[in-house]
Amino acid sequence: MKRNLPMLTVLTLILGLTIHSAVAQTKWTIDKNHTNVKFAVTHMMVSEVEGSFKVFDGTVEHTKPDFTDAKINFSIDVASVNTDNERRDNHLKSDDFFNAEKYPKITFVSTSVKSLGNNKYEIAGDLTIRDITKPVVFQTTYGGTIATKNGSKAGFKARATINRFDYNLKWDAATESGGLVVAKDVELIVNVELNQVKPAAPGTK
Repeated sequence: MKRNLPMLTVLTLILGLTIHSAVAQTKWTIDKNHTNVKFAVTHMMVSEVEGSFKVFDGTVEHTKPDFTDAKINFSIDVASVNTDNERRDNHLKSDDFFNAEKYPKITFVSTSVKSLGNNKYEIAGDLTIRDITKPVVFQTTYGGTIATKNGSKAGFKARATINRFDYNLKWDAATESGGLVVAKDVELIVNVELNQVKPAAPGTK
């Protein structure tokens, strides 16, 4: 003989499913073929040198559709620095700058994501270079999200300026006029394309 579930039990089950759906976590990984991590710094007080890091990884996880509760973890392999000049790259890997052998990773862990409207965000977090961690804010533009046959994609462009001396990137040779050969302020530019991770099928781990 069938017994109907009490109405309270049915309502509880429905509410539980609704809450679970509302807080379902969305996870994204970096599309490394369509992402770049660049930096720019003034050289000899008159021109700008650009460089990039070729090896990096990261994830983004959130429950809100506007990304404002996103948790971002990003890491960079220091040894992958590339300025199209082998001598300069080796100098950057030395203890004058990054000391890639002792400190092989640069990391960023977000602490907050603030929507400014019009697809603009401020992403705050902790940036670690060498053994020094300091807060930094990236001014970020959200490029949008698109569904493809291979899954959803999202894009962001983020910029921040840091003082390299704050992270013990200490080389400070001066020009004849007294200015720094390499300026203290370094602009970071990150263009990110994300791939949404497909949710696991029910019953799988």
